[in-house]
Amino acid sequence: MNTENNPFRRKLERGAELRAVRSWGGNAEEDAELEAADAEEREKRRKVDDAARVEYLIRNAQKQGKFDNLKYAGKPIPDLGEHYDPDWWVKGLIQRERLSGIGPPAILLRIEDSELDAKLDQQYTEKQVWDILEDFNKRVVEARRQLQGGPPVITKLREVEAEVERWRERRDTAAPPDSEPAREAHRTWWQRLWNGSG
Repeated sequence: MNTENNPFRRKLERGAELRAVRSWGGNAEEDAELEAADAEEREKRRKVDDAARVEYLIRNAQKQGKFDNLKYAGKPIPDLGEHYDPDWWVKGLIQRERLSGIGPPAILLRIEDSELDAKLDQQYTEKQVWDILEDFNKRVVEARRQLQGGPPVITKLREVEAEVERWRERRDTAAPPDSEPAREAHRTWWQRLWNGSG
């Protein structure tokens, strides 16, 4: 680019020269000229509106290739168009980062509620199931009482007696019926020996 044809470039070069002179200890006339050039540059920057600045930055980034090979370029955005969930960003963060045990109580309780039946099915006694359900209900009530903001707690309380009954039914249907080979395997060696010889 020719410097004589571009007055803006000429002024920038002159400003650079004046700054160099100032660092070497220039005189008052050069300082005044430098201040005037700086003021003119500030005025030009002020006159450029935000939209033009944004357009320039976007065009510059496109030229540099910063928009090439974006993650979802030409592909549909996942989970777009499904039902609206106000906590989508928190859930996405927890899922992406594989976080557990941290987050708003509303989200943690929803996750725990979805996994509660499986947790109850792993318990051996009715007392354990009862304690887990009471603890869950207590935390739901505490989360509803908090006034710290965040997503609303929509997790429902579990009816303890009904859930224990459901646990019993699931447990009874999952238990294998007593069969002769199973009983034979549980007998001790001396019971097998005694019954086998008699």
